[in-house]
Amino acid sequence: MIRILLLAVFSAALFGCAHQANMGNPEMPYPPAETPRVGDTIHLPTGLAASAETMYSHAQQAQIIYVGETHDNPASHQLQLEILAHLQEAAPGNISLAMEMFTPEQQAALDHWSNGELSEKEFIKDVQWYQNWQIDFDYYRPLLTFARDNRIPVIGLNAPKDLVRAIGRAPVDQQPEEILNRLPEFDFADPYQQAMTKAIYGDHPVSSPMKEGFLRIQTLWDETMAETLATYLSSDEGQGRQVMVIAGGNHVSYGFGIPRRVFRRLPVPYLLIGSRTIEIAEGKQVQTMRVDMPQFPMPPYDFMRYTRYENLPQQGVKLGVHLKEIDQAVTIVSVVPGSAAAHAGLQTDDILRQIDDTEITETFDLIYQLKQTHSDDRARLRIERSGATLQIEVDFATTESHP
Repeated sequence: MIRILLLAVFSAALFGCAHQANMGNPEMPYPPAETPRVGDTIHLPTGLAASAETMYSHAQQAQIIYVGETHDNPASHQLQLEILAHLQEAAPGNISLAMEMFTPEQQAALDHWSNGELSEKEFIKDVQWYQNWQIDFDYYRPLLTFARDNRIPVIGLNAPKDLVRAIGRAPVDQQPEEILNRLPEFDFADPYQQAMTKAIYGDHPVSSPMKEGFLRIQTLWDETMAETLATYLSSDEGQGRQVMVIAGGNHVSYGFGIPRRVFRRLPVPYLLIGSRTIEIAEGKQVQTMRVDMPQFPMPPYDFMRYTRYENLPQQGVKLGVHLKEIDQAVTIVSVVPGSAAAHAGLQTDDILRQIDDTEITETFDLIYQLKQTHSDDRARLRIERSGATLQIEVDFATTESHP
């Protein structure tokens, strides 16, 4: 679950042209005849350009389709949506969507969403999206909306946070019984996962216990997602279904994360699809960490889509206040100077009761409504100040958005 773009350093032959004839790179045994461009898809085992239709055809023949993502790249999510739409078209009613972003504890809410029983606001609130995943929901909205509209079951795969904390602090053999009873079967001996984990930290000033803790956590994530998926496919609900798995590239690429651990439990045909960033859009804010990744003895994916690291279209506005909640009273702690709130005359200790037609009983009510508001919009706030009720108009066009 590494949420930063890992700029991995591979051999120069990875993007080499055919005339370079580097025969020794098992990650790309046949270098493409031409340097890949944004939008190209390459079948990595052969090095041949592949049409989207070819990739979809191969996906239709696998029971599990793993799609690795860069969490904050819209191009990754567009690829996922394309694949899911074609799988649904080819076999309506037989596809499920399994996602790293959710845990089995959230399955009831996921089922209600897939059945069309929740609004988007209710869903985001029920799964505690921003507390649990902490990445803008806008990246995932098209995929999840497609799943809901087509009644595609969404399956939560990942480990709950309390298990992650426990495993990060202490090895498995030091865990109390109540934790042990909830853990999956572990394989800590995979040399490729160990090499990847060591490479991520490299020469960074991180203590050995912290590195060991991260390896345990990475293994917990992969083993939990593998066990959850295998259990689902063996159940009455999942047996015989095709599943598209959405997870970060480090959980999927090269097959040693989730895929091999699923195959250990349930040996069914699978396909690996991923993307690689070769351009960065102007203005894209990128967090990078240089990683000297070892060369692995296999291609990272069966099919690779080359993408641009894109900006997420800006949606919503920010009021420019810091808040606290006391007995269902959302209260302003401070106002950011120069913000829309400051221009509107909002003050410290104002209690926010309503924005337009939405009652504010918790901070989420305000945040969600602001996400639906455009920068050239105005909003009506009903507030309480020193016992009096006031109506305040906020013009978001008067200033830049602030936190």
